[in-house]
Amino acid sequence: MLGLEDFLGVVMSTQPLPAQAKDLFHYLFEQASLGIAVEDLEGTLLLVNPALCSMLGYGDNELCGMSCSEFANPEDSLDDWALFQQLRAGAIDHYSLEKRYVRKDGTPLWGNLNVSLLKNDDGGSPLVFAFLENITERKRTEDALRQSEQRFRLAAYAGKMFSYQWEAASDVVVRSGEYAEMLCTDEVAVPTTGQQILAKVHAADRERVLAAEAALSPESPHLRVSHRMAPPDGSVIWVEKTGLAHFNEQGKIVRIVGMVADITDRKLAEAAVADVSRRLLEAQEQERYRIARELHDDIGQRLALLAVELEQLHMEPPELPEVLLRMGQLQKHASEITTDIQDLSRELHSTRLDYLSPVAAMRGLCQDVGEQMKVKIDFKGHDLPGSLPPDTSLCLFRVLQEALRNSVKHSGVQQVEVGLWGTSDEIHLAVSDRGIGFDTQAAKVGRGLGLVSMEERLKLVKGTLCIESQPNRGTTVHARVPMGSISDSMRRRD
Repeated sequence: MLGLEDFLGVVMSTQPLPAQAKDLFHYLFEQASLGIAVEDLEGTLLLVNPALCSMLGYGDNELCGMSCSEFANPEDSLDDWALFQQLRAGAIDHYSLEKRYVRKDGTPLWGNLNVSLLKNDDGGSPLVFAFLENITERKRTEDALRQSEQRFRLAAYAGKMFSYQWEAASDVVVRSGEYAEMLCTDEVAVPTTGQQILAKVHAADRERVLAAEAALSPESPHLRVSHRMAPPDGSVIWVEKTGLAHFNEQGKIVRIVGMVADITDRKLAEAAVADVSRRLLEAQEQERYRIARELHDDIGQRLALLAVELEQLHMEPPELPEVLLRMGQLQKHASEITTDIQDLSRELHSTRLDYLSPVAAMRGLCQDVGEQMKVKIDFKGHDLPGSLPPDTSLCLFRVLQEALRNSVKHSGVQQVEVGLWGTSDEIHLAVSDRGIGFDTQAAKVGRGLGLVSMEERLKLVKGTLCIESQPNRGTTVHARVPMGSISDSMRRRD
């Protein structure tokens, strides 16, 4: 075992040290975070500092006298030993490498080893001076990053997605290699330009893509847009493009980094679900129309005839007063049944939509509900197109019907405001009250059939539903239908 003073004696025989330097060396040796060791030319430890003992989990009296091979990982020892032999032969005077060790408790340790040869001018045997830096955490991080990259590539391959980076100054886009298979192209993954990629976007979707990119700002740097692309094979695929925009100090966009994922299967599934929903709603409307016709043309007429006959009997009173009284009661009940059935008929299928404009039909609905429920409903309609397609009119009528039912039932107020108006690009329907309101977040968790029905109906005409409400501050149900979907519906009808 070599003492620190003995080692300093060897050092000072080569280069005398002042007292201050000797004290500094003492301090660094004891307090350094790096592991320090002095070995002989056989690799036997002669002197170790506390940091090395802590790294390897041994006491200094245990480490001194051990060979370095006793705690080195066998897989890395061959490279270390080959370099050590060159050091012994004088071919090199220092070397460094990363290698693994095994601590006393069996746990692994990664270290960055730096070894130097210290010659003794007094003719004694040279010594080996070694520094060991603990890089276990760095290696773990690198390994985790490498595994993460591998998982990402597997996910990208399985999920049909690729990464990209677009530079604003040059308009150059660099994409990961997965894009070639995803877009069914033989192109090599070389840089291309944003304009070249935009040219492959479906013509009907280009404006939407450009608008989404133009809307990016330092306050809103996240990009998310779905669009179609046309691969060289002539097919059409749907992709979802997401990204994060980076800006300079002047607020100008510098680059966008993100992902592009193939969502064709999802879009096909959504279209299938929408088609099923549409057919289901159409079947419901047909059934409602059939029931309404039967109630009005059959049951309603028969009950009306019964009321007439009972009235005739009343006009020719029988001799028994009790029979006359009973006849009057039956007449009243029959009249009430007739009124109820007519109301049910209008609720199942409003004939107003068949003969009146949407504004007139909805104004009439508000009047009926207000009279039945003893509630004041203020209806205002303005700036609407000359005509609306039947599916749009029916959708808005049903949304109004459901919204009024909910407002009258749950708001606790005696006044509801309804607005129906048009703008240059949308039709709006709003139903507002100043009632008790509700927690919209809680409502999203357990949505009732009424809310689902309104949303599904609006989806069929590419519309959206927004509900704003706060406890004790009222509720507003706002439906929007884009004019584009109305034009498409009119063309299909023609």
